[in-house]
Amino acid sequence: MFSLSDLKQTRVYQEAKAEGKAEGKAEGKAEGKAEGKLEAVPVLLALGLSVEQIAEELDLEVQLVQQTLAGTRLDGLDGNKSQARSSLVKIEK
Repeated sequence: MFSLSDLKQTRVYQEAKAEGKAEGKAEGKAEGKAEGKLEAVPVLLALGLSVEQIAEELDLEVQLVQQTLAGTRLDGLDGNKSQARSSLVKIEK
C-alpha cells in the first residue's frame, strides 16, 4: 500500500510541489507589480499628468487608467480597482 508519506517522497510529487510554489510566487510578484502601478495612477494625476501621459509612463492601456481613476473616486468601493488589477495582471502575463 502506498501511503501519503510515501507519495511525498517521490520525485514527481517533489517536482510538482516545487513547480506550484514557483507559479504562486510569480503570480504574487505580478499582482504586486500591478497593484503598485495602479496605486501610482491617482498620484501622477495629482501631479498634473494627463490620463494619456500616465498610461504611457506606466505602460498601461488608457482604458485601464480610466477604470482605476473611476474606482478611486468611488470612496472606498474597490470593485473597479480589483477589476482593473486583474486586467493588468492578465496583460502582464
